[in-house]
Amino acid sequence: MHVLITGGAGFIGSHLAERHLLRGDHIHVVDDLSTGCLDNITPFINNENFRFSEADLLTWDELDTAVAWADRIYHMAAVVGVKHVLDDPVKVMNTNLAGTDKVLQAVHQGGWNPQVVTASSSEVYGFNTKDSFDETSDIVLRSGGRLRWTYAVTKLADEYLAFSYVRKYGLNITIARLFNTIGPRQTGRYGMVVPTFVEQAVRNEPITVYGDGLQTRSFCDVQDTVEALDLLASCPEAKGEVVNVGNDQEIAIKDLAELIRDRAHSNSEFAFIPYRDAYSEEFEDVSHRRPILNKLHTLTGFTPKRTLVDTIDDLIARKQVEFGAE
Repeated sequence: MHVLITGGAGFIGSHLAERHLLRGDHIHVVDDLSTGCLDNITPFINNENFRFSEADLLTWDELDTAVAWADRIYHMAAVVGVKHVLDDPVKVMNTNLAGTDKVLQAVHQGGWNPQVVTASSSEVYGFNTKDSFDETSDIVLRSGGRLRWTYAVTKLADEYLAFSYVRKYGLNITIARLFNTIGPRQTGRYGMVVPTFVEQAVRNEPITVYGDGLQTRSFCDVQDTVEALDLLASCPEAKGEVVNVGNDQEIAIKDLAELIRDRAHSNSEFAFIPYRDAYSEEFEDVSHRRPILNKLHTLTGFTPKRTLVDTIDDLIARKQVEFGAE
């Protein structure tokens, strides 16, 4: 199989590349390395089935050729992370909207119909007050804090672009709403909570909890995420569908900090930081984000295999080895 992965030097994209290389597939990764990292794909560079193009999707002159070559496309390229979104909302809008449109135009014009999975986000559910969300749950975005929701708005617009191309041109596209994926290669630089907590705990530094820590999230190991994306891509019934992808086990951020400290046998204290101090502007977080995964299971038979403790223990062990080598 020929697999094109946009944003393939990123956290999830690089794990997708690894999964398909182990299967013997031919992989073409394109990434501008703005949030992706060359280290994520360095182990694959000398693999004869792997090709990397450092390029911006908006100006890449090989896009049409790469899309026509591909049997499957994972469109993962996006500006991610709350800090990145607040620092450069213009780039978020341009990359996330125009990039998706460029890819889908190329698919339409490519002369055939590859499998396409495009990544959306649980952020689109916004301030919906339900305890958990299925794919028909209402989208609730407040009028205040507009820049905070730049990423969510672009991902929702990407979904509608995908629906439009499916409806008008019959493209084979599935939209995956990803819920807080975690695992090796994820960086805390842009506000990702688990790698930040793990590094702080291993270093015995204060663990910085934003807000009161009572907000809850549901974390999914990246190996489970990429398996689910693979299954969705090969599922004909998923064409034109939006599907939650994640793990439905929920934890408060304060409890997450305590869990990571305990698993790392750390002496870290907790430092509760107001959102305004963390982001230098008014910021309102959502109180919970838990997926209902019935649709994913019905379409693919998939259920998550790794627990939060499994993933945290793995990340702690890797970070301890890393710091021990310094």
